[in-house]
Amino acid sequence: MKKTSLSKMQFLFLATFMMWIKTYIVYKTSFDIKIESWKQEFILFINPLSFLLLVFGMSFFMKEKRRNLYIIVVSLLSSAILFANVVFYRFFNDFLTIPVLFQTSNMADLGSSISELFKFTDLLLFVDVVVLLLVFKLVPKLTNTDSFTKKERRVYFLAVAAMFFFNLGLAETERPQLLTRTFDREMLIKNIGTYNYHVYDIVLQSKSSAQRALADSSSFVDIENYLKANYKKPNDDLFGIAKGKNVIYISMESTQSFVINETIDGEEITPFLNDFIEESFYFDNFYHQTGQGKTSDSEFLVENSLYPLSRGAVFFTHGSNEYTATPEIIKEHGYYSSVFHANNKSFWNRDIMYQSLGYDKFFDIESYDVNEENSIGWGLKDIDFFEQSIDLLKSQPQPFYSKFITLTNHFPFELDEEDKHVNEFTSNSRTLNRYFPTVRYTDEALKLFVERLKEEGLYENTVLVIYGDHYGISENHNVAMGSFLNKEVTPFESVQLQRVPLIIHIPGVTDKNPQLISKVSGQIDLKPTILSLLGIDTKNDVHFGSDLFSEQRLSFAVLRDGSFITEDYVYTKNTCYDKSSGLEIEQKNCEPYMEKAKQELDYSDEIVYGDLLRFYDGTSYNQEQTNLKK
Repeated sequence: MKKTSLSKMQFLFLATFMMWIKTYIVYKTSFDIKIESWKQEFILFINPLSFLLLVFGMSFFMKEKRRNLYIIVVSLLSSAILFANVVFYRFFNDFLTIPVLFQTSNMADLGSSISELFKFTDLLLFVDVVVLLLVFKLVPKLTNTDSFTKKERRVYFLAVAAMFFFNLGLAETERPQLLTRTFDREMLIKNIGTYNYHVYDIVLQSKSSAQRALADSSSFVDIENYLKANYKKPNDDLFGIAKGKNVIYISMESTQSFVINETIDGEEITPFLNDFIEESFYFDNFYHQTGQGKTSDSEFLVENSLYPLSRGAVFFTHGSNEYTATPEIIKEHGYYSSVFHANNKSFWNRDIMYQSLGYDKFFDIESYDVNEENSIGWGLKDIDFFEQSIDLLKSQPQPFYSKFITLTNHFPFELDEEDKHVNEFTSNSRTLNRYFPTVRYTDEALKLFVERLKEEGLYENTVLVIYGDHYGISENHNVAMGSFLNKEVTPFESVQLQRVPLIIHIPGVTDKNPQLISKVSGQIDLKPTILSLLGIDTKNDVHFGSDLFSEQRLSFAVLRDGSFITEDYVYTKNTCYDKSSGLEIEQKNCEPYMEKAKQELDYSDEIVYGDLLRFYDGTSYNQEQTNLKK
C-alpha cells in the first residue's frame, strides 16, 4: 500500500517535535530570556521550527536506507549544540559563538571550571535521541523507506520558507533592524532561535574574515574624524605629575565593586583595599566593558582603549593585528614593559598577542615555582605569586611598565581552609558563597605585595593602578545576590553590578590629596589617563576613551552588549532607566546617547576586523593622506 506524504514523514515529524519542545523547555529553564509580551513568548516558542524542519528535511534527498540514520545524527548534533550553550551560559550568561569554539587551546586549562558547571541532569538533553533510536529499532512502521516526489519536496520546503519568513517578520515587528544588533545575542536568540543564530554567526564569521582583505587606508578617515571630534583635553594640573615613575598595573581577577567596604559576619571583605582607597584616587562608578574574552578583553581595553569584539576574544581572533598599545608607546619614552602571570603563555594566545602589543617580556608559568602546596584552582596562589614576582620585578631596568594578573579569585572560587580570612556567605548559590573568601585572600595578597614594594625601595617611585578585570558573579546568581544586597536584582541593578574597583595611587600625590571620583567611566579610559599622568601627549593617538581627570570628559560608559551608563540614565535590554531611582522611564531620555554608543562599538569593530591601524603611523592620518596626494 502506497504511503501518503504525511505518513512518509512520521519519523521526521517525531524528531522535529521532540527537538522543538526540548529547545523551548531549555529556553525557559536554562536561559534567562526576558519576555515582555505574549507576542515575544509566541516568537520564542516557534523560532526553533524553521531550522529544524529545514535541516531534517534535507533527508528527503538521501537514499531511503540512510534517511532515518541522518535524522538521528542531526538530532544528536543539535542536542550537542544545545548542551554546549547550556553549560557555557551557566557561567558566562552568554551564548557560544564561532570564535569561542576556535579557542580550543584554552580548554585544557579550564579543568575544575567545566566540572563545576556540568550537572548530571544535563544528560536529559539527549533523551530524545535515545527515543529515536528505540523507535528506529522497535517501531519500523514509523520509519520511512519510500522516496519523495519532486512535488512533495517542493511543497515541504515552501512551507519551511514560509515558516522562516513568518518568524522573521514577527521578530522585525518586535525589534526593527534585528540582524544589525550582532552584539545582542540574547535579542537574536529570543527572535530567530538558537540554531538560526548559529547559522547567522557563521555568516558573520565569514564576513569578518573578509573585512581585512577588503579594507584600505580610506576606511580609517571617518573613524579618525570621530576620534578627533571627541578628544578631551587632559587636566593641566595632573598632566605629567607621574613623569618618569614606574607603573604597576594589578588586574584583580573577577573582582566587582560590591565587595568594597562590605562585611561578612562583621569581618571586612577587603580591609586592605578599603584603607588604600583612603590614600588614592578611587573611582566608584568605573565599569568593566569586557565581552566573551573576559580577562583578555580587559587587557585589550586597558592597553589599546579599543572595545573588545562582541564575538570571541580579540586575543585569539586578531592577535597578529597592528596596534598602537601603551607598551609600544611608552617604549619611545624609555620604559621597559612586562607582564607577570603564572599561567601557560599560550592561554588566551598571550604569547602572540603580547608581541603585537609591544611588550618586552612575559613572565609566564615557566618563571615561577608552582607545586601542589602553593597552588589551587587555576594555579599559583596570589600570595606566592606576588612574593615570587619581587625578584623578577627588580631584575628589570627602570622605569618599567609592568602588569600583574592574579588567579586565586577565579571561578569556581576554591580555597584551602587555612587561607580563609572570612566565612563563606549563606545563600542558594555555592558560587556566590565561596566568592567572598577568595576575594579576601586576594586582598591579603595585595597588602603583602605593597609591603614588599616598600621594603625593596620600589614603592615611592611607582604608580599603582589596581582594577577589577570583569564580573565574578554572573546574572545566573541574581537571587543569591539579591539576598546579599538586600534588594531585588533587576536588569538595572545587573548593570550596576558591572562596576569594578579602580584605584590609582601616586606616592607623594594621592596620599596627601586622596579623591573619590564618581563620574561614570570604564576600562577604555585607562590608557589615555595613565599616559597623561606620565606626561605623554595622546592627541594623535587612536583611542575611544578619555583622560579620567579631564574636566571636559562626559560621564559615560558603553558596555560590550550595547548597554550604556550616563550621569542620569542607564540603558540595557532595550529599556531606559532613571539612574537615581532605578525605575523604567521613556526611551526618549536615552535616545541622545544610543547613536553614540552604537557608533563607538561599530567604529572600534571596524578597526579590529579591518586591521586598520596598519594604515596609521602615529601622526595625523588626514595629514598623511594629504602628503600622499602631493
